[in-house]
Amino acid sequence: MKITLVLFVFFIYTLEAQQKPVETIYFDFDKYDLTASQENVVAYFIKNIDTSKVESVQIYGYCDDRGTDDYNFRLSQNRVITIQKLLVASGFKQSKIVILEGKGRVVVRADTVENLTETRLRNRRVDLIVVKKNSFGKGIYSSFKDDLKVGDKICLDNLLFDIGSAKLTHSSKKTLDKIAKTLQTHPNFKFEIRGHVCCTPEIYTDGIDRATKERRLSWNRAKTVFFYLMTKKVSKSRMTFLGCGNKYPLGKGDNFDRRVEFVITKI
Repeated sequence: MKITLVLFVFFIYTLEAQQKPVETIYFDFDKYDLTASQENVVAYFIKNIDTSKVESVQIYGYCDDRGTDDYNFRLSQNRVITIQKLLVASGFKQSKIVILEGKGRVVVRADTVENLTETRLRNRRVDLIVVKKNSFGKGIYSSFKDDLKVGDKICLDNLLFDIGSAKLTHSSKKTLDKIAKTLQTHPNFKFEIRGHVCCTPEIYTDGIDRATKERRLSWNRAKTVFFYLMTKKVSKSRMTFLGCGNKYPLGKGDNFDRRVEFVITKI
């Protein structure tokens, strides 16, 4: 009973930069609706957060490892939609919700998990990542703007990657499409594309790309963005790319360290 109560609590962490800005909601097996008490917890969270200081929210849904990929993808997406509707109904601005993505099932190996039942309970969830306005720091911005200077960084909260992957997500492609259009109106901007990783042991400086099996994940992420922008008619003469490995964590949680950012090199 105690485990059940714990797993169905809406975990509210502080939104300070040194903490992971993640809130998690757990679901019953094969369900995407919430109980009345859980809805009240979400409403309480919205009531007590200063939405004027929130830049955006990303919502990711997950399922446990049972069932087919297609079924669990739909279930995880429905869980995301449930939380989105609840946030909006509780007064949160829909325009601030920038990512809605069902990730499907979290695959685990039963023979390597100490408590399989509890692990599956924790995988039936939705994670909300909250980004505060101006939370990246001095000289770091969340968009390309007219008054940028050489050395300024553009760190976009929805240009993120899955663990071990250099493949662009649907949301990342939409973000890069917008960036490409903006860059067409700022032809004087030249910039470096920097890839980053999270979660690597201290003895390593970079992560392994699951697709290539090479320990150059951050470099591959930067290269992926470089070539994608080229397909959107951004001249390669304006761009360079670099893999930074795990050298520059933002201190905002692992999700934000699986990122690509831009550094202005010439105006």
